[in-house]
Amino acid sequence: MSESLVSWMWLWVPITLFAALAQTVRNTAQRSLTQQLGTLPATLVRFLYGLPFAAVFLLLLYVLPAQPPALPHFSAAYLAWITLGAVFQVAATAALLLAMKERNFAVAVTLSKTEILQVALFGAVFLHELPTALALAAMVIATVGVLLLSLPPRGQLLSLQAWFSKSALYGLVCGACFAVAVIGFRGGALALQAQTPWLSGAWGVLVAQTLQSMVLGAWVAFKTPQGIRPIFRAWRISLLAGSMGAAASLAWFTAYAMQSAAAVRTLGMVEVVFSYLVSRRMLSEQFNRAELLGMALMVLGMALMVLGLVLICLQGV
Repeated sequence: MSESLVSWMWLWVPITLFAALAQTVRNTAQRSLTQQLGTLPATLVRFLYGLPFAAVFLLLLYVLPAQPPALPHFSAAYLAWITLGAVFQVAATAALLLAMKERNFAVAVTLSKTEILQVALFGAVFLHELPTALALAAMVIATVGVLLLSLPPRGQLLSLQAWFSKSALYGLVCGACFAVAVIGFRGGALALQAQTPWLSGAWGVLVAQTLQSMVLGAWVAFKTPQGIRPIFRAWRISLLAGSMGAAASLAWFTAYAMQSAAAVRTLGMVEVVFSYLVSRRMLSEQFNRAELLGMALMVLGMALMVLGLVLICLQGV
């Protein structure tokens, strides 16, 4: 059993659950911003408004301890990993917001979870983190659930048009981009070798969101009719989206420093349950049987993944 699994056997679990909850709040806020500002400006809000929160959190990590930690070693490999993750996270967020335009809130978020198998594949190839047989089974079950969710409300199982609908394609693109981004951030955490996971997470978010704010901000400023001005007029909801986005990112990055990418993202599927509650309680959205079955399979896959991790932990005790 790996040293990280022993050291952070349980702590990464509540951190991941918090990340999923904060991300649900951020997605809810960004959904309204997409309707108000458009896809790219709403995507920029996540990074630009979240950047000050990430900077303050990192500053506190150096100011509060009696003995401030040493600065980590920023290698070319670290910057390459973080840049890879930052670029693909922007693409994934934009695809997620486009998916939300096509289908209801919970289904759009669930479609983004097509990343699971891809995270496992990329993690095995690039980071040499091999999933267990039970973990693979959990991922397959969850993927079947995603396929069910890719059908339109009155899904036609034999219709190619249904299987290749806009919402399905946006979800698949979003999942692929998120998978690459996750591997980039996990690779960055391993390359940084910071003193604590908190430092690794804070530095990762600060560097990534600085790059994302600069690149996407320049694009929105010069390629959209009104530039970035509407983002500042909608500062109230943008502040909520940015703060929750920063909180979610800090938690995700910290968890990546503690545990494998596949394990963290699979447990993070609990976001589907949170999104379901938001849709039913706040947005009054309804789901058909195929969608409910799909979400149930996603939850089952998550439960099997957690069970597999628990068994691994028990074997190492």
